[in-house]
Amino acid sequence: MGAGKSTSDSTILVSELRKALRGCADPAKAGPMQAYMKSSMPFLGIHAPKLRTACRTVFVRFPLESPAVWQEVLGVLWRTAQYREERYAALELAGYKRYRHFEMMAIFPLYEEMITTGAWWDYVDPIAAHRVGTLLSLYPSPMKVQMRLWARDENMWKRRTAILCQLTFKHDTDVRLLYDCLEPSLREREFFLRKAIGWALRQYARVDPEEVIRYVKVRRQDLSLLSQREALKAVLKAGRLDAVI
Repeated sequence: MGAGKSTSDSTILVSELRKALRGCADPAKAGPMQAYMKSSMPFLGIHAPKLRTACRTVFVRFPLESPAVWQEVLGVLWRTAQYREERYAALELAGYKRYRHFEMMAIFPLYEEMITTGAWWDYVDPIAAHRVGTLLSLYPSPMKVQMRLWARDENMWKRRTAILCQLTFKHDTDVRLLYDCLEPSLREREFFLRKAIGWALRQYARVDPEEVIRYVKVRRQDLSLLSQREALKAVLKAGRLDAVI
């Protein structure tokens, strides 16, 4: 595919997607949504179901034929967004089922850019759990190295990503990797790190509650109360009072 075709595909899809999003806009919702998300970037006022429908309609009409074009469109959508929903649309395109086979290690630098420039939970969490998590499942050796590096990074959102990258793995969770990614942040006071630690442990407790109970008891002096509460929610709900003794 030539460069001209690539540029044409990306220009048309981005243009049509923005047109579709503006057609769904509800200005009355935009202000409250921006306030709730504490966002400097304005909203169009589109709730998630309508946004997903609009995105899928455009994605079907304008298919992308190569990983390079898909990555180009993602980058354009993300970097030139004027409204927060345009970046949500980029996340929808990143996870669109037609392009699952396009997700290769070459996309990792763009995901890193999206995490560091997005720098808020509504962007970072789906990228961590689904996009970075997918790369981890497909390319475990290089991605485990990257996640251990990110777990110690100065950027808090990269740390949060490392903590949450196995959120959907269930029985396939690499427990050693999980603990290695938790360790550098256990004593941090940052809310988003403490919450992520508890969330990651809570998800793993769904498949191995005994191990999470053990871990929380052993590391109780290091874990914040917030992290402990989040980690033990499921087991306490199941009546496991031994989890707090």
